[in-house]
Amino acid sequence: MKILVASHTYIVDLNCEKLRALSQLEPGIEVTVVVPKRWKPGGVQNKVIETEYCDEGAFRIVPIYNFSQNHQGLLTFGSDLISLLQQFRPEIIQVEQGSRALAYTQMIFLNQLLRLKAKNIFFTWWNLPYELKFPVALLEKYNLKHSHGIICGNQDGAEILQQRGYRGPIKVMPQLGVDERLFAPQPQPELATQLGIKPSDFVVGFVGRFVQEKGLLTLLQALVALQDKPWKLLLLGRGPLHEELIKIVAQNNIKQRVIIIESVPHDVVPKYINLMSTLVLPSETTYNFKTLTAVGWKEQFGHVLIEAMACKVPVIGSNSGEIPYVIGDAGLVFPEGDVKALANCLTQLIEKPDFANNIGESGYQKALNEYTNKALAQQQLEFYQKVVSNQ
Repeated sequence: MKILVASHTYIVDLNCEKLRALSQLEPGIEVTVVVPKRWKPGGVQNKVIETEYCDEGAFRIVPIYNFSQNHQGLLTFGSDLISLLQQFRPEIIQVEQGSRALAYTQMIFLNQLLRLKAKNIFFTWWNLPYELKFPVALLEKYNLKHSHGIICGNQDGAEILQQRGYRGPIKVMPQLGVDERLFAPQPQPELATQLGIKPSDFVVGFVGRFVQEKGLLTLLQALVALQDKPWKLLLLGRGPLHEELIKIVAQNNIKQRVIIIESVPHDVVPKYINLMSTLVLPSETTYNFKTLTAVGWKEQFGHVLIEAMACKVPVIGSNSGEIPYVIGDAGLVFPEGDVKALANCLTQLIEKPDFANNIGESGYQKALNEYTNKALAQQQLEFYQKVVSNQ
């Protein structure tokens, strides 16, 4: 099976592991990844990534000249894409830029023009209801009409596309997996000593952006209510909420219990996760309270959850977006914004170490079975086979 995947996501080599694994699942699978030749990452001023050609046999990365260097929806490719499609002649074309992306429209059109007869698939993370105006509404309608399959990063996204009229096959799975070689149970006694963490401490961990919607204020309030328990809080990240967090810590005299670490390289994150007795993702959906609908943000997946699970760290998450589906029975879920419920979850893990160990083991098994790059590659291949056989 010849598979062509197009996305700016794969300009970062670390993000390519699932597709590499896909190319190795069975003899005869070839994966060609189309990436923009030049890309400007959002939020990084004056930074431009220049991508390079890579050929590993059954897996290769092909940079293509691109129009728009920092807008996913407007990304399209130059004429060298035509010669690539003619030579490779894929059976599957997957564009990971959303339902109304111009790059997907371009691929659909070239698929027809060149008579490739490939199956058109797109991936999307989008998980909030939306309304589109002309001409974007027509663009999405065209893309959905010519889609043979869709991969959604979350259940909400799948339901939204079905509400918008799509009736074809949909697979719910994340775009990227967890590297079980990097994220694995590994005691970190030296780092614990360096940070002043004792074996008797129950370390509550958070990894992510310090922003309102990540629920950090709810987490702090829950811990303030548990000051009689032997906890420490390890926050790994940064963001605009930093100063407010420091203020709340000072007001409640818990400075000695809180450790804040600025963002660290991805390959160092597992060391800090392995210090945690639990990882908490207390995300909170932003709502329009007049209509009681989500309008700004809702947790699309929560990748840090599967990273913690792969380290055998018990996880606690709110019920925002995809979190309950990711955790399932392999962790604890509480109503978003509910301080008392979160405090109760933390108390259970603090007071019941055997229960905490069982939760950690369940999460570990789920991560290995469902969320490694190889596991996701297998799911993706099975979905492709279903789409191809659905004539």
